[in-house]
Amino acid sequence: MAEKTRSQKLKRLVAVQRHLEQMAEYDLAETSRQRAEVNNQIDNVVLALGSMDPVHHAFSQSYADRFNRLGIKDKQLNGMQEVHEMRVRQERAKGDRLEDNMREAVDGERRESDDNAVYDLIDQKFGTPASSKLQKS
Repeated sequence: MAEKTRSQKLKRLVAVQRHLEQMAEYDLAETSRQRAEVNNQIDNVVLALGSMDPVHHAFSQSYADRFNRLGIKDKQLNGMQEVHEMRVRQERAKGDRLEDNMREAVDGERRESDDNAVYDLIDQKFGTPASSKLQKS
């Protein structure tokens, strides 16, 4: 099995890092979805609390307790959302750095290959074959 070049290794790392970035984005999207759901529930509870329907008045204490619990859950989800946003930024930055390093490695390998091709041409044009040394003896 041929040894992989630095650019190939970095390309694989970039792919893995982009996958980690996608996972972080998924976590952020899920937290945002949950937060939207909680906000919708808060709106429903507020409407029930402000309702003039006598049925809702009987449950006003339950609605107030539910409102408090939903407020706490919204704060928790807000904190989680901030953490996920920070994680997405970090994973994206890591991926970008790895991608830049991969591009530099590809350029370096291309330059080295071009240099070797030039050296081979010079050797072919001006170099003496090893057999000519044996013929002089």
